[in-house]
Amino acid sequence: MNIALRSTYHHGNLGPALIAAARQLLDASGPGAVSLREAARRVGVSATATYRHFNDKDHLLAAVAAEGYREFAARLRAAEAGEDGFSGIGAAYIEFALEHPGLFRLMFGPLLREREHYPDLGAAADSAFEALLLGAQRFVSGRHDDAESVAYAAWSFAHGLARLVLDDVIPRERAMKVCSAFLFGRNAT
Repeated sequence: MNIALRSTYHHGNLGPALIAAARQLLDASGPGAVSLREAARRVGVSATATYRHFNDKDHLLAAVAAEGYREFAARLRAAEAGEDGFSGIGAAYIEFALEHPGLFRLMFGPLLREREHYPDLGAAADSAFEALLLGAQRFVSGRHDDAESVAYAAWSFAHGLARLVLDDVIPRERAMKVCSAFLFGRNAT
């Protein structure tokens, strides 16, 4: 029996594999280290194969950021549903940033400002904010506070703390203590 060997390699799950490779590059060296060529090399396909899934590097990075936002939203929802409620969201926010610093910086970087060009990224980012907004709505339930304003304030507060820790301005432990004692505290008013 004569079986012809394929001269090309077919990767059955190339899009997700390229995203995973880009995340590895991002974690190791930041967004500047991510390229379609290097992601393709890590996956074991030709650089031209990447164009079947992503128009360019920014489209790959937008897909990575969208995946990050979906994970982030799930983390925020789980934290809010936990025993600490809204207070848990702040800690989860900071923990996510510390566990995924390259991804976190990418998610809140220049691509987010161009979200109209990347609908999946925009939808994923909106979902993360919705998780924060839902937590704020539960937090202010029965009070006259504006839940959206509380959500924006909480987002700004947690994001600022996360960046301060990532940039080695304040230690993680101090940020967590501030987070639980201030805006996210159970007795905050």
